[in-house]
Amino acid sequence: MAERGEGGRRVAAGWVVAAAVIAAVVTLGLAALLTNIFERQQEARNPFYRVVDLNDSIVDPSIWGQNFPQQYDSYRRTVDMTRTRYGGSEAMVQLPTADDPRDTVSASRLVEDPRLREFWAGYAFATDFREERGHAYMFIDQVFTQRQHVAQQPGTCLHCHASVYTIYRDLGDGDLIAGFEKVNQMPYQEAAALAEHPVACIDCHDPQTMSLRVTRPGFLEGIQRFMAFRGNPDYDVNRDATRQEMRTFVCAQCHVEYYFQGEQKRLTYPWANGLRADEILAYYEEIGFSDWTHAISEAPVLKAQHPEFEMYMQGVHARSGVMCADCHMPFERTGAMKVSDHWVRSPLLNVNNACQTCHRWTEQELTARVHSIQDRTFQMRNVAIDAVLDLARSIRAEAANGLDQRRLDAARTYQRRAQFLTDFVEAENSMGFHADQEAVRVLALAINYARLGSLALYGEAMPPADPPLIEPPPQTVAPATGETGEAIRFRTELDMARPGERAGTDMQPAQGAQ
Repeated sequence: MAERGEGGRRVAAGWVVAAAVIAAVVTLGLAALLTNIFERQQEARNPFYRVVDLNDSIVDPSIWGQNFPQQYDSYRRTVDMTRTRYGGSEAMVQLPTADDPRDTVSASRLVEDPRLREFWAGYAFATDFREERGHAYMFIDQVFTQRQHVAQQPGTCLHCHASVYTIYRDLGDGDLIAGFEKVNQMPYQEAAALAEHPVACIDCHDPQTMSLRVTRPGFLEGIQRFMAFRGNPDYDVNRDATRQEMRTFVCAQCHVEYYFQGEQKRLTYPWANGLRADEILAYYEEIGFSDWTHAISEAPVLKAQHPEFEMYMQGVHARSGVMCADCHMPFERTGAMKVSDHWVRSPLLNVNNACQTCHRWTEQELTARVHSIQDRTFQMRNVAIDAVLDLARSIRAEAANGLDQRRLDAARTYQRRAQFLTDFVEAENSMGFHADQEAVRVLALAINYARLGSLALYGEAMPPADPPLIEPPPQTVAPATGETGEAIRFRTELDMARPGERAGTDMQPAQGAQ
């Protein structure tokens, strides 16, 4: 009995020890959990720690990165080169030379599609045109493009290929516009010597508040003209735009169509008649502008330049309040902080964060849908390019045969229109995805203009020598607000919010809904 009693006491003592250990573990676990919660709460209250003081004179992003290491780390990843089906870039090794010290470049689009040499015959793009690389390369790739050897580029080009905010302010003695005007008139190499970095933190962020801001004079003036066209002549983007709108506008500072105005080479966004391709074409026709004379047909033609903002504004994502940054710089969690991914890239390389936040399908299904849109647009683009080139060759042949000048002039007018509208889709970097129906509409107009050009040469009844532009269709779908008829400011802060994040609502995207 004594032995049994002793054994019972040992078992009881064991249970006491076990209970004490469990209690200690639970206590430590709770303490760790509470500590973690406290740390996360502190992180949420302090989104960044001010290691250095920032101001409008600090251009180097590595200095800003001391306060914002997560953002800076992802910003640096734009050096990566990855292809998508219709975009991105692939590293091509080249031997550095004194004229071009780069040891890697992206693939030549002129080699991929030799028709483009003929499409841009007589223009610098027929000499060198490559796949677009990430922001890390935007400055160096412009400095060393072979186009610099074909034509004297103005300092205007620096506007969208380097960090120029402080350059403009310094040259203008604090006046941004005055400095902008001075740089525009410089030879490119002289202006480029003033720059050190590609687009950097200072170009999009206020150094004191970190709020988004527009720093590019081209956009400041362009969006004001567009808003005046829409009935708001006093619009100031940095004063009037919502935070959500700014998540598109900072990108639209550069990803737009433009031209150089007059001898001063003033960078101008042609939005006085609207943002659609045919509205921009109508503007160019009103002012009689052309970029060059086509070497095959001698038509006065236009070169479209990366009109991502204009195309996006015609699409379902813009209408739904989805901003550029939502897809190309989606939020990611770092501890308790929600941080924008500054690795700006194709959403197809980041489908989980960029697409599946709203679209509840598999990555394979979403990618297939994008490719379906792009494949169809690419097919239409090919038809349009062939139609333009057939017309250009026919004009050359009939000019050699002594065809009536009125017919030649009408055909050249049609080629100019067909070429610009085709190039508008070709130059836009989504291959139709930003606004698939708009891209097809624009290409259909282009193909029709090429058809009319052939009728001008060969038809029994020649179309007018100065045929009117086809007017864009009326807006038949009411805007999201149902109030203003506008698409940008366009909506209220409520309507511009992302699905599931609308202030004062409990709205969630429906299961399986786009």
